Amino acid sequence: MADLILAIDQGTTSTRVMIIDKKLNIRGQAQSEFPQYYPKPGWVEHNPEEIWQSVIKCIKAAIAKAKIRTKDIACIGITNQRETTVIWDRETGAPLANAIVWQCRRTTEICQRLRKQGYEAMFVNKTGLVLDPYFSGTKVKWLMDNTPGLKAKAQAGRLAFGTMDSFLVYRLTAGRSHVTDVSNASRTMLMDIRAVKWDPELCEILDCPREMLPEIRSSAEPIGLTSGMKIIPDGIPITGIAGDQQAALFGQACFERGTAKCTYGTGSFLLMNTGDIPVFSQKKLITTIAWKLGRADVNYALEGSAFVAGAAVQWLRDGLKVIKESKDIETLALQCEDSGEVVFVPALQGLGAPHWRPEARGVFCGLTRSTTLPQMARAVLEGIALQQLDLVKAMEEDTGLKLRVLKVDGGASANDILMQFQADVLGVKLVRPKMIDTTVIGAALLAGVGVGIWKGVDDIKRVWITDRDFKPSMSDGKVREYVGRWEKAIARA
Repeated sequence: MADLILAIDQGTTSTRVMIIDKKLNIRGQAQSEFPQYYPKPGWVEHNPEEIWQSVIKCIKAAIAKAKIRTKDIACIGITNQRETTVIWDRETGAPLANAIVWQCRRTTEICQRLRKQGYEAMFVNKTGLVLDPYFSGTKVKWLMDNTPGLKAKAQAGRLAFGTMDSFLVYRLTAGRSHVTDVSNASRTMLMDIRAVKWDPELCEILDCPREMLPEIRSSAEPIGLTSGMKIIPDGIPITGIAGDQQAALFGQACFERGTAKCTYGTGSFLLMNTGDIPVFSQKKLITTIAWKLGRADVNYALEGSAFVAGAAVQWLRDGLKVIKESKDIETLALQCEDSGEVVFVPALQGLGAPHWRPEARGVFCGLTRSTTLPQMARAVLEGIALQQLDLVKAMEEDTGLKLRVLKVDGGASANDILMQFQADVLGVKLVRPKMIDTTVIGAALLAGVGVGIWKGVDDIKRVWITDRDFKPSMSDGKVREYVGRWEKAIARA
C-alpha cells in the first residue's frame, strides 16, 4: 500500500522536497536555492520558471535519495511563501512577468492612497489584514496599473492569478486545477475571512478581475491529480496545502486555542491559534485563517510578522561578507560575553507588525570605538529576538491570554544563543522540536490527513517529538535594560 508523502516546501530563497513516512521519518530530501532579483531599491522579484525548475530538481533528487518506487507515494503536500504574486497564461501556463515577492515594497504608494480614500477599516474588517505592501492584493493592482492590456486579458478569462501554491498545483496537474487553500487565500486582501469567499467589493477596489481567481479549497482534501510529469506518475493526489506559517503552526501541533509558535526563517512569524472565532487585533496584528480540515470549521490565528530575521544573518554573509556560512554567526557571537550595549534593529525591509512602517530602515545603535565584530554579530541575533517581544506583548493584550510556552522552529532556531536570549527576554519556556523544518512537516501532515494516513490531530500528537527546552535565566533587571535600549533604537529606525 502506498503510504509515503511527497512534501514540497516552496520558500522565499529555496525549494525543499522531502519524502516522509507516517512516523515522520525523512526517507529522502533535497534543497535548491534560486536567484533573487532586486530591480529597484525595495523591490524583490522571483522568476516563476526558475522556481518551477527548482521544484522538479528537488523532486527528482529526493526520490533518488529515498530509493523508493514512485508508486509508493500516496499523496503530495504543498507549503509555500505566501503573499508572493504570480499571473500566468491559462493556455500555456507561462508567467506574464516575474513574481512580486512578499518582501517587495513597491506598492507603498498604493497602500497610502487607499488609506487616504478611507478603505483601511473595510480591509481590516473583511480580511483581518492591514493595508501594507506585504499582501497580494496591492501587487495585483500594481500589475494591472503598469501592464497595458493585462486587465482586458484577465476579464476575458485568459489569465490566472495565484500565490505560489496555485502556480505549482497548476503545473503539477497540467493546468487542470486552479485552486488555493483557505490559508493562502486569507493573505491576498481579496477574501472575506468570515464568509471564506472572494469579496466582489475588495476585488473591484484592487482592480482584480474575478475571472482570474483560483477556487478556494480546504487545507486537507483531494484538490487535484498529477498529470504530465515525467518524474512522477500521473494520478498522485494533491491533498494538502497551507501557507508556510500556517503549515508550521500545524506542524508544531498547536491545535488548541492559545497555543503558539514562532518560525525563524527569512523573516520571523509568530502565530497563536485562536480557535474557530477570528480575533481582530487592536494592536495592528494580523487576523488570519490557520487551516480548514475537510468539512470541519475554519481555524483562525493571530499573527505577528517581522520581515527580517534569518535574512539579517544572510546580509552579514552575502552583503558584508563577515561570515562564510550562516551558521558561523553563532561561533562569532560566542567570542564575546555580551553585545556591549550595541542594539541592531533588523528593519532591512521596513518594519512589520505591530509597527507597520515600510519606510523604516535597519540601524545599529550604541557603537563606540571599543565595539567589536562579535558584539555586532550578537546584537544581530538579539535584534531578531527582540522583535518577538513586541509581537508577544501585542498578542497577549489582544487575546487576553498569557503566553506560557512558545514552540520554535525554522533554520535560525538551531542557534542556541538566539533561542536562550529569546526565552530570557520573553520570560517563557521555548520548546524546540526534533524536526525544526516544521513548514514541510506541516504540509506532509495536512496531506496525510487529506488522504487518510492520519485520522486527525490526536494521531498527529502521538508522532510529535521534542528536541530541547530553553528556560528563562536572565535577571529581570537585565531584561529591562535590553528592552529599554531596544525601545529607543526602534524609534530611530
